[in-house]
Amino acid sequence: MTETITSRPVRTGTPEAPPALGGLGLFTVLLAAALPLVDFFIVNVALPTIGADLSASEAVLELVVAGYGVAYAVLLVLGGRLGDLFGRRRLFLGGMAAFGLTSLACGLAPDAWSLVAARVAQGASAAAMLPQVLATIQATTSGPRRAKAMGLYGATAGLSMVAGQILGGVLVAADIASTGWRSVFLVNVPVVLAGLFLAARAVPETRSARPEPVDVPGTFLLAASILTLLVPLTEGRAAGWPLWTWLSLAAFPFAAAAFYAVERRADRAGRTPLVPPSLFAIVSLRRGLLLIVPFSIGFSGFMFVIAVALQQGAGLGPVAAGLALAPLAVVFFLFSLAGPRLVARYGTRVVPTGAALQGVGLALMTLAAWRSWPDLGLVELLPGAAVAGAGQALQLPVVLRLVLSEVPAERAGVGSGVMVTTQQSSLALGVATLGTLFLSLTPGMGMRDALVTTLLVQFAGVVLTGLLSLRLPRTIV
Repeated sequence: MTETITSRPVRTGTPEAPPALGGLGLFTVLLAAALPLVDFFIVNVALPTIGADLSASEAVLELVVAGYGVAYAVLLVLGGRLGDLFGRRRLFLGGMAAFGLTSLACGLAPDAWSLVAARVAQGASAAAMLPQVLATIQATTSGPRRAKAMGLYGATAGLSMVAGQILGGVLVAADIASTGWRSVFLVNVPVVLAGLFLAARAVPETRSARPEPVDVPGTFLLAASILTLLVPLTEGRAAGWPLWTWLSLAAFPFAAAAFYAVERRADRAGRTPLVPPSLFAIVSLRRGLLLIVPFSIGFSGFMFVIAVALQQGAGLGPVAAGLALAPLAVVFFLFSLAGPRLVARYGTRVVPTGAALQGVGLALMTLAAWRSWPDLGLVELLPGAAVAGAGQALQLPVVLRLVLSEVPAERAGVGSGVMVTTQQSSLALGVATLGTLFLSLTPGMGMRDALVTTLLVQFAGVVLTGLLSLRLPRTIV
């Protein structure tokens, strides 16, 4: 009788514990997190080769970069909402499979416009996949395990952005099986196949306990806001700033205001809009997002500008141009590993310290460009790149962890979508603004002075990041 009673499941009324994300599952989602960021930067050093092979104009080449970034940014929040609604593992697998197929389409593109179309589709696929990474981490971890996972996510994000540019140079120069620039896209295919196999075995299914339907008006208005800002800024200079670019920029504040009004009305009515304004009542999220903007603008702008300057001005090949940033990547990785321990001891005070280090590193690289041009390469950039890498590693992983630290689990998809959209839009904005500034100044000032001027503008952004970091909450939940 005793055996019969004790063998029955006891219903206590407590909710079932969420599935746990194991080590293999964490590796798999971090692998997926790396892919979209690598692909945003991997084409920078391949653009000259793509242009020569496909007879593409400068405006079309900019679309190869911008088409991916804009589609990615526009659809990220929607991707997070769909994961909450239909299951994050399901969206993760579907998005990863689509990313592999669109990468294959990029690698096989017969002409420039086919490549642009495939890049747009690739960005949309990444937007379905990436929000599920953060949402899965939020929903399946807690306490020290979540802190460790978010620290590794931040390290992965930062390292991927630098490694993408290095990998692009190596692949183009290696010319594997005479594929040339196409290998920068084809390399994704075996990685995706391995990721799908691992995800099917190790990534648990989660979804929001109270999923909300898709906010259609909010989705369209967010898309309009991002498009009216990013498209004219990325294409304006190469197109000669035609009337449509100015009309689009003029429409941006109206689209953004309409989006905010619609979202606030839905939030007050008790519905869950695409981007709930009430989410920004969380101080850690609001202030962290505000800091991500100048950091990401400066990061992506620098990566684009230095790739162009080293290849077209200093005369380096794609491998040498990519490897010139290797010290930044190595030091970033090492300091990222130390980040969680430093945060546990000093809290978010490590972030302004990181901004100060990044500023010193950027100043050293600016001085190297001024004194050594055109003999600028790995040796000349090494001290500044190493110091800047340390500074960036003390900022990005910590801030990404902070932003989502107090977001409720049921809003994990929405919160991660908002954060990654902010980051991705800012990355695209960095290429558009700092890249446009550099390319516009070059004909009149020469490439050295244009590079130095652009780096000084970025330095102002680093100062702003440091000041904003002083307002972050001192501890991370």
